[in-house]
Amino acid sequence: MTIESEARRAWDELPAEELGITPQAVRTMIEMVAARGAAAQLVVLRHGRVLLDRSLGAPRDVPFLLFSAGKPLTAVLVHQLAEQGLLSLDAPVAQYWPDFENNYKQDITVRQVLQHRSGLPYAKSLYRDALLAPDWNRSVRALAAARPHHAPGRLPAYHTLSYGFLLGELVQRVTGRPLRDVLHERVLRPLGLRDTHLSAPPRRVPMRGASGGPRALQWAANRRIAGRAVIPAATISSTARDLAVFYQALLGTGLLSADSIAGACTPSANGEVDRVLGNRIRWSEGFQLGGNENDPERARPMGRLSSRRAFGHNGSNACLGWADPDRDLVMVYLTNRLEGSPEGSPYQCDLSDTLLAGCH
Repeated sequence: MTIESEARRAWDELPAEELGITPQAVRTMIEMVAARGAAAQLVVLRHGRVLLDRSLGAPRDVPFLLFSAGKPLTAVLVHQLAEQGLLSLDAPVAQYWPDFENNYKQDITVRQVLQHRSGLPYAKSLYRDALLAPDWNRSVRALAAARPHHAPGRLPAYHTLSYGFLLGELVQRVTGRPLRDVLHERVLRPLGLRDTHLSAPPRRVPMRGASGGPRALQWAANRRIAGRAVIPAATISSTARDLAVFYQALLGTGLLSADSIAGACTPSANGEVDRVLGNRIRWSEGFQLGGNENDPERARPMGRLSSRRAFGHNGSNACLGWADPDRDLVMVYLTNRLEGSPEGSPYQCDLSDTLLAGCH
């Protein structure tokens, strides 16, 4: 079936061989997800058709918190506005948000924010940003008043929370409408994404830490106030089916033109160490990119075998969505298991590589 136009029809898994995947790869993926003992959803699409649609410990229509795996949804809104001439990616953010020019930020461009190169990975500190995050107005005021922590454009520094507030406020300023309404009108409704929400819905899979896991993150993720808050870089919730439809649409032109998609996936960092994360990320203008030529031994969520043109995003080593144009492939893995070590990313890498190794 065509995912973009028939997303709400029953999803029937097709034989692996019919979609050019080895059956053993499919069996291994299912065993890997089951062996973790956590609630999870796994969806794989090949050529726009369903290879895998599995849910363990949670109904298929109950969303998971995406953490940073939700960042691309807000980024896509910005690219849509640019495509329609409502903003320019190379214009200063302050052109649309006048208060933002304070404290030497007048030259920070929209594109630099998309690339995590604005010099504002946080207002004063990530800890303080986290405390302010449930309050949209206080968060955006803090960023408008902040001074860049390094020269804009000089190097990548992951915008953990500021990404969603900077781009979300920009969307609101340009459209004159709440971010929630813009997201619904431009992405959720056209794709039929009924189980994706800018903040937590009434039903959501609660996060659980593994033994020795990040208790503070688990507590924050499950707090009622955080659930109601609009924190676009962290609290978007969705199902694996919905997120897979989103990525399938980006493999075509269901959300953006081919030129806009190519622009959004243009590498903006290659071989540079991210100042916040402390490792090398192949950033683009809204996504993390595949490919490992600069550090082939390091585990990457999209897999060591990932194509350089693959694009997607990891979320706190728990949730992951990506698309590979070279293989016409989409994979989404969502879980409620939070790790207390970097184990989550190697696991995501192994899961992705199992699928990629099975492609022919």
